[in-house]
Amino acid sequence: MFVAVLDALVIPFVITLFRDQQYAFFASVVVGVLLINIVALVERAYPLRYLLPGLLFMGAMVIYPMVYNIYVSFTNYGTGNILSMEQVIEQLEAQTYAAPDAPRYPYALFEDERGQRTLLLTAPDGTLLVSVGERVVPLDAVAGPDAVGLDDDPGLRLDVAADEDGTIVRIGDARRLERREVLQRIAALQQLRLDMDGTVLQMADANNFRALQQRYTYDRRAGALVDNQTGVVYTPQDGFFTAPDGERLLPGFRTLVGFDNYVRMLTNPAISGPFFQVFTWTFVWAAGSVVLTFTLGLALALVLNHPAMKLKGLYRSLLILPYTIPAFVSALVWRGLFNTEFGQVNRIVQALFDTTIPWLQDPFWAKIALLIVNLWLGYPYMMIVSLGALQSISPELYEAAYCDGARPWQQFRYVTFPLLMTSIAPLLISSFAYNFNNFTVIYLVTRGRPPIAGAVTPAGATDILISYTYRLAFEGGRGADYGLAAAVSLLIFFIVGTITYLNFRFTRALEEVDHGA
Repeated sequence: MFVAVLDALVIPFVITLFRDQQYAFFASVVVGVLLINIVALVERAYPLRYLLPGLLFMGAMVIYPMVYNIYVSFTNYGTGNILSMEQVIEQLEAQTYAAPDAPRYPYALFEDERGQRTLLLTAPDGTLLVSVGERVVPLDAVAGPDAVGLDDDPGLRLDVAADEDGTIVRIGDARRLERREVLQRIAALQQLRLDMDGTVLQMADANNFRALQQRYTYDRRAGALVDNQTGVVYTPQDGFFTAPDGERLLPGFRTLVGFDNYVRMLTNPAISGPFFQVFTWTFVWAAGSVVLTFTLGLALALVLNHPAMKLKGLYRSLLILPYTIPAFVSALVWRGLFNTEFGQVNRIVQALFDTTIPWLQDPFWAKIALLIVNLWLGYPYMMIVSLGALQSISPELYEAAYCDGARPWQQFRYVTFPLLMTSIAPLLISSFAYNFNNFTVIYLVTRGRPPIAGAVTPAGATDILISYTYRLAFEGGRGADYGLAAAVSLLIFFIVGTITYLNFRFTRALEEVDHGA
């Protein structure tokens, strides 16, 4: 029953997807529904019913976005190139123009008590025309004793009343409006586009409508767009219909550009220069965050783990507080504290050193501010894992080292630290990968600013690759550049994937060393 209902609901949906040329989405839905049918109806496939939900969600939430991201990285998808070619052709063919000798049609406006309007137009040859909906038809076809109606509505009749001078003053229930009343409705009249046997009529001025002609016509056999007004032929090039002199029509359309986004990212000086600055800072940021948080966390763990330390529970509770507050709240609070004019940090600096620091305006100090914020957010985690690792080290090892004459520093160097790294090293690598994509702190504290001078992309001195990708996609001065953003995100994927691979290898090596010991 469930499968039958699902199939009935999906069939019209997939037909619509196919008709709209959404072939990738169409194929995904069809494959998913077929799998559900096979698992539900084929007895040998019953065991798969426990795996299928997870596989479908993995396909929809992981594999499909990944494949689509790879596809976008090879396109020019972005502001100005959002639509498909067919959609762009449809928009351009809808444009009209008025020839210098285009005929004009004086009009009178009629309106009934419900606000419905009717136009009475006069053709250049004196023929009276009336608007019926969005169409314009001869008045004598729908009014008078000889009216024959319309082809699609033979029964349509309009009652027309005229005054002693023969001027039409009423059409049906609509009365003729005076000049003052017409001018009050001029904005609505300017929006009208009336069809007269394929010819478009639009308001030319306060007194006349005029005939418009189709501006562009697409020649499917030649694959070119012809400007009916100038005769110029536009051919599709690099996502735009382009004239022989290089003029481009807007909007553009999506198209495959191959490795252009990757080439731009690596070779265009205006892009590659800021990109490599962002790339370098990303590694410095991730490594610096790990080193600082681990150093402080381990130092606090060593102090709290000392046998002579009193009130350990109280200190642990206080020191773990930054870990209990949501990161985005802490980041916003720190942004306020680092405010150059009103922040509490600069007030303290001013009182101590009689100066202020441009924390969020200077590239160097903005990076320092970010490292301080991340140190505050990250040291509790390192403290917790270091405490756990320290407590797992056998006290007998320290007794043996003491008997051998090892001093406290030597005990730490040759006993504590090597054994600590056996369990902590994989977590440090994971922390590096996490900070490599730590969008929250970067964006909420500095928003990637201050900007890099001369960059044509929205690159900032404190941007990391993930925030740079976000700003490429949504904050570009020239609009969004999803293709380039997808290329950068793919690079991030390979970097994080490499870090993960090394993490697994390193973890396995440590396990072998531990078992060998």
